[in-house]
Amino acid sequence: METLFNSFLLVFAGEMGDKTQLLSLLLVSRYKKPWTILLGVFIATILNHSLASGLGAWVSTLVDPHTLTWILGFTFIGFAFWVLISDKEEELESANPMNVLFTTITAFFLAEMGDKTQLATVALGAQYSSIYLVSIGSTLGMMGSNALAIFLGKKLLQKLDMKWVRRTASLLFLIFGVVILLRQ
Repeated sequence: METLFNSFLLVFAGEMGDKTQLLSLLLVSRYKKPWTILLGVFIATILNHSLASGLGAWVSTLVDPHTLTWILGFTFIGFAFWVLISDKEEELESANPMNVLFTTITAFFLAEMGDKTQLATVALGAQYSSIYLVSIGSTLGMMGSNALAIFLGKKLLQKLDMKWVRRTASLLFLIFGVVILLRQ
């Protein structure tokens, strides 16, 4: 349960104000098909995060557990600083309107490549032995965060100060990294 919860929490918090959350807002405002967009986010996320958690689990078999603990602890501390950097909506490329579902899957899959939540999922996959629970937890975190953007979108983001949302997410990553280092 710890694996599922921590994977959910870190990805949910890390995704707040992220470029893929802004991409959700962009897609729903452009296509006005929230359920189709949410399905596309789900498909892209399950593919992307399954690959990421699998990669993390594989890396954990190659690296000495003591060394891996240090790497993971400092990786999460690095994420704590990275999440403080704001993504801008104007950095997003506009989607090709061929098909809303295909556009969402493609745009989301590509936007997540090398993103902090994907890299956090790689680190979570290395930390925990269950690729499935990490994939499920991180996917649920991504879905929760993006569902907020898709269904509540501009109203919610106008009321939340994203600076404080990023600071809270940063604190969660920092705590997670420190706890990993202290467990040695």
